[in-house]
Amino acid sequence: MFERVSAEESEHQEALASKVRNELAAAGLPVLTPGLDRLLAGGAEVEVDHGADAAGGVYVGWSISPRLQECTRRAFRLRLLDDPLLRHSSEIATAMMQSMAAILASAGFTVEDANDEYRPHQLRVVDGPARPAPLWTLRDEEVTMPGWQAASTGEGDSAD
Repeated sequence: MFERVSAEESEHQEALASKVRNELAAAGLPVLTPGLDRLLAGGAEVEVDHGADAAGGVYVGWSISPRLQECTRRAFRLRLLDDPLLRHSSEIATAMMQSMAAILASAGFTVEDANDEYRPHQLRVVDGPARPAPLWTLRDEEVTMPGWQAASTGEGDSAD
C-alpha cells in the first residue's frame, strides 16, 4: 500500500521543488510547470514523489522537444534501434542532467543521481541552499525608496 509523507514533509518538498524551478528558470532554461500539457513544450521538469519510502523526494529531469519525442517514439515503434536519433536523445538527456546539476550545485542545492531504474537520466534534489534568499533576488541597492535620488554622475548636472 502507498504511504505518503506527512503534510509537513509534503509542504517542504513542494517548496524545494518550487525553488528548483525558479533557479533553473533564472539560469535561462525552459521549465515545465505542473499542469502544462507535455505536448506543448520541452525543458526542465521538476516533480515531487510524495511517497514515504526511499524513492520519495524531489526529482529533476529533462524533456526533449515534442518533435524529438515523436521521432524517438516512432523509432522505437518501428524497432529502428540503430537510429542515430535514439543515441542523440540519450546524449541530450545526459548533457542536460550534467548542466542542471552544475547550475543547482552552484546555487547551493545538494543534488545526486536518482539511481533509480524507473528514473533514468534524472537528478534527485536532496536539499536546498542554506541562505534565505536566492542569488538573483533584488538587493538593497536595487530598491528605490520614495524621495531617494541616484548619485550624480556629473553629466548634465547644473551648478545652479
